[in-house]
Formats: sequence, C-alpha cells, structure tokens
Amino acid sequence: MRVAILSDFHIGYERFSADAFRQAEEALRKASERADMMIICGDIFDMRAPKPEVIAQALNLFRNAKEKEWEARIEAYEGKGRIYTDMPVIAIPGTHERTAKNAENAVGLLNLAGFLADASESRVTVRKGSERVSVSALGGVSEERASGAIKEMDPQPLDGAFNIFAMHQSVYELLPFSDDFMRMESLPKGFDLYVNGHIHSKVEGEAHGKPFLIPGSTVLTQLKENEQGSKGFFVFDTERRSYEFVEISSRKFLLEHIDITGKGREEIMKEITERVEHGSADATGKPVMRIVLEGRLNDSTNHIGTELQAMAKKFSNSASVEISRDRLKGSDRDNDTDPERGLIENMSIKDFGMSLFLEKLKGKNYGLAVPPTSIFEMLSSGQSKEKAVKRAMEELLS
Repeated sequence: MRVAILSDFHIGYERFSADAFRQAEEALRKASERADMMIICGDIFDMRAPKPEVIAQALNLFRNAKEKEWEARIEAYEGKGRIYTDMPVIAIPGTHERTAKNAENAVGLLNLAGFLADASESRVTVRKGSERVSVSALGGVSEERASGAIKEMDPQPLDGAFNIFAMHQSVYELLPFSDDFMRMESLPKGFDLYVNGHIHSKVEGEAHGKPFLIPGSTVLTQLKENEQGSKGFFVFDTERRSYEFVEISSRKFLLEHIDITGKGREEIMKEITERVEHGSADATGKPVMRIVLEGRLNDSTNHIGTELQAMAKKFSNSASVEISRDRLKGSDRDNDTDPERGLIENMSIKDFGMSLFLEKLKGKNYGLAVPPTSIFEMLSSGQSKEKAVKRAMEELLS
C-alpha cells in the first residue's frame, strides 16, 4: 500500500493565508492521486479556534479527497472516541489545535463531519485487498507530557499488518533546546515506520532501526534557516519499504545575514537593497526574504528601526521582506547574554509561552493536582480574559 504522510498545513495562517490554502490544496490533491491512504500529522489549522471562513476552507480542501473512490478503506478503529467515515484519511490534532482536556478541537470537528478519521490516542486499521496498515497515534501534547503519554497509551503493533506510529512533538535529538523534549528512545518499539509533524523542515532519520520521517510544513511560517528547502510530503510504499518526497509549488524562501558593524546608515540600506533586488531577480514569482542584521550598532545607527520597517514595505511589490534586528548589539539592543534567543528562534510562540509559564510555576513550587499545561490551555483558550481566568479558577478550586 502507498501511504502519503503530510503535516502542518496551518490553514488560516494570517501572514501567508493564500499560500497556506493553495499549498495544502495541492498537497492533498497530489496525495489523493498518488497514494492509497493518508496520514496527516497535526496542525491542519493555525489557530486553536479557527474562524468560520477558515473552517469552510478546510471543508472545501477535504471535500476533494472525500470525492475520490478509495479502494482502501478503514477496517477497524480502537480508541476512546468515535469516527464517522471509513475513508482512509487519518489525522491527529497538533499543538496549534490542542485544547484543554475534554474540550472539542478543530480536527475533531472535521472528524465529526466525516471528512477524516481522528486517530489521536487510538489505532486505526486500513485494508486494501489482503494488505492491512495499522496506524497508532498520539496527538500533540505538551512537551513534558509526551514520553509519559506514550508510556500510558502503550501502543502495540498489530499482527499481520504494516504498523505505523504517528505523533506531533518536538524531539530532543533534532531540537536539543529543552530537557522536556521527548527522546527517540521513548518511541514505542516494534513499529515499521515512525512519522511526526510539528517540525517544519523535512527530516529523514531512524528510530529503533526503522524509518523516521517528518514531511515538514506545506507553508512557510517560522522563516528559519531550515525552511529554505522545498515543501511537500512523503509517499511510503509498504511493500517495497521505500519512500519518495513529492514536492509542491511554494514561494522561494531566502535567508540573508548582514553584518552591520562599523557601517553607516546609507551603507546598510544600500546592502539590504542589493540583497533584495538580487534575490527577487533570481526567483520565480514573489519570494519571501528574511534579512538578519548582525553586529554592533553605533551612535549613527542605534535607532534605525523605523527606517528598516519602511525599507521592508518599499519592496512589497517584488518580495515579502522581513528585516530582523534580534541579533544586533548596542546601547538599546544588547543581546550578548540573551539565554532565551536560541529557544525563541527554534520554538513556536505558543511552545515558548508554555515553557515560560512552566518555569514560573516551578519557581513558585506549584504542586496542585491540575496539570500546569491544562491551566495554560484554559488561560490561552481564546475566550475573554475574565471567562478564561474564571474557568481556570473553578478547575483549581474543584
């Protein structure tokens, strides 16, 4: 059987909303054409509570997959919830869709509508003829809970089937920035293939001697160095035990570093202009560019933030330009001893916020029965501040 492995569509991502929809649409279309079944490893949506128009976009995307006459079909489901389709489109919620315990999430809505099968904390078995593929999955959980959640779930391979374990987590061996990140050794043994989302660049590795694949996001979001590669998804052939990466159309992403030490305003602006013009000339369509300024500011360049913003807007017709000052040093931006820079650059904003929240609670010797991650989800639920705080307090006092 041919299994398409996709992840991180981030539908509704405001900065590149058109890209997110168009590229997810292409990925799903090509996956439907080339594969017998799909596994989507989380973050279909960019927001925990997507707007109605974003949900409508997702319904339109998955309607195309639903209209295909799939030969493979879901044969069995074992889990705490319920699925409403036998179509072999399997998904899990990611960290962007994670909600407080027992609260419905956006992937769950697509499951209720029968557009996919939510396999979080479950096992879904797909049959095509005499061949069976079994998918055990864990949806995105807070980083410090991941290893324990897998242990509690205790997923077991299904005899007579090709077994896949799917998740949506940070992995320490790939992102060694926090001791809370799960290790490869925490993955359950005995599976034929391990697939993951959350990390936005393509990864090909091994876990317990078997392939470990991350397709990466289908849209640019974090504008990091490892996102400069092509976007797409994997198709794994369970009979041949081989796979290929299928590319989709995406805008070119260029990351440029400029050392401004000892340079004046005009020289800095001229170099930025040259980099953008060169990058735009070499790209098909309107590229995305991130220019990282490094080095030390001087008296003449110490307050150039407004000019840099105007410079980025100047090129809006030929490129989408972001100019970063996070690495600059000077009287008003001295980052020489910034211990959090590495975390900020390699974690999503939500994950970074969660890590700060957990550190604060550890400093207060928090020891109540309600998991701190549940409190964070309640407080960041998108409700009004008063409702969110009231709900968290009710849970704590109960």
